[in-house]
This record gives sequence, C-alpha cells and structure tokens, in this order.
Amino acid sequence: MASIIDRFEGCWAIIEHAGGFFNFPKDLLPAGAHEGDVIVFDITVDKAATAERRRKIQELENDLFDKPSCQDGA
Repeated sequence: MASIIDRFEGCWAIIEHAGGFFNFPKDLLPAGAHEGDVIVFDITVDKAATAERRRKIQELENDLFDKPSCQDGA
C-alpha cells in the first residue's frame, strides 16, 4: 500500500497512508525525499534481538523479586 509525503512541518513529515495521516520524523526519510513522493515502509521484527531483550528483562525481574526483603526476617 502506498504512502505519500503530504507535507513537512518542522521536523516532521506528514504521511498520508490508508486514508489517514501520521507524523514521521523527517530525518528518518531518505535524503532528497520531497512532498508528493510515494514511499514504501519495510518493517521487520528482529527476533534474535527481541529474544535477547526478553531474556535480560527476565533476569532483572528474577533479581528483583527472588531476593528476600528485610521485612521477611532476613
């Protein structure tokens, strides 16, 4: 589905997509992008990075919740 750069407002590109509009950081667009250009977003999920992030969060949760508190008589 096509997305179109409708206009620029300050640091934002206003993108028309699927009958609506959303703001997108202008500095993330390719150099030379102009109003009226049709753009294509290619978004992927980095499964390895996601799994590593979840592992680190789980470690932090384990460290936080698995230690006895002072109120436990320790």
